[in-house]
Amino acid sequence: MTRTRMLAGGLLLLVLAAGAWWMLGSAAEPASAPATAATGPAGVGALGRVEPASRIRRLAPAGGVEGTRIARLLVAEGDAVRAGQVVAEFHDAALKDAALAQAEAQLAQSAARLARTRAAGRASEVAAQRARVEALRNAEASARREAERAERLQRSGAGAEATAERTRFSANQARAERAEAEAALDTLLSPRPEDLALAEAEYTAAEAAVARARAEAAMARLRAPIDGTVLRVLTRAGEAVGSDGVLEMADLTAMDVVAEVFETDLPRLRQGAPAEVVVPGEPQRFAATVREIGWQVRRTTQAGTDPVAAVDARTVEVRLTLAAEGVATLARRSNMQVQVAIRP
Repeated sequence: MTRTRMLAGGLLLLVLAAGAWWMLGSAAEPASAPATAATGPAGVGALGRVEPASRIRRLAPAGGVEGTRIARLLVAEGDAVRAGQVVAEFHDAALKDAALAQAEAQLAQSAARLARTRAAGRASEVAAQRARVEALRNAEASARREAERAERLQRSGAGAEATAERTRFSANQARAERAEAEAALDTLLSPRPEDLALAEAEYTAAEAAVARARAEAAMARLRAPIDGTVLRVLTRAGEAVGSDGVLEMADLTAMDVVAEVFETDLPRLRQGAPAEVVVPGEPQRFAATVREIGWQVRRTTQAGTDPVAAVDARTVEVRLTLAAEGVATLARRSNMQVQVAIRP
């Protein structure tokens, strides 16, 4: 009886071992199938966010000055703006405009003074001075002849010494007046170098003052740096500008997807690789192309839903250009989280 039980137990062990061997063999067959099928390089999957290709621009006063109050806000959310368009004016715009007008007036005065100095004298003044010089030359010649005649009479004894003295004085006075008139004529014809240098220095200083006033007036206005759309207004008329700036804008005609790819997947990436973007709530997938691969590895910023995912994962930002269909759908979804599948 005991022997029979031992034989039955041995037979049962053999049956169990055979069944386990068969189950393991059948499970191993499908496991080897993917290994033989996945002979090519694998793609890369990552989380990403939608972002304009121009990046979102946050506009603020020049120099990052805080506390500046908005006098006029000239745009609203959703408005299309052109590069260089004034989107806001600060409270000191009128004061700086007045300072610019004053500087320009002073520049005009300096320019007129410089022109007058260079011209020295007007044509009528030059003609009148030349006539005066000619008259004084004739008067000098006449006085000189009178002095010579008086001296001859004095030497012959027919004339008085006092008369000769008066004629010599008159001749000297006429010569001095002629010399003074000729010097005045030279001044009218060509300015003195020191006067010209002073006038030119004053004009240069006035030009610098205008340039500074114009720059300060420009800083009193906020201009759009690019063509684009106003996405968000952060400060409105009457409010002081804080650290967040005045508004955010971007060019929505070209959209990107910024994917955060794990550093270990970088060897499988290449520029120009095709990709697909999965958008929550959209039934279709949007085509994209890898355009830029980042130069820096840093901690991931995308919040995933996997509770066991590594929270200190190191990733690289990869920019993908969305196709036209994706741009039309995602133009108003900046910063939306999406899933990206990059093909090898």
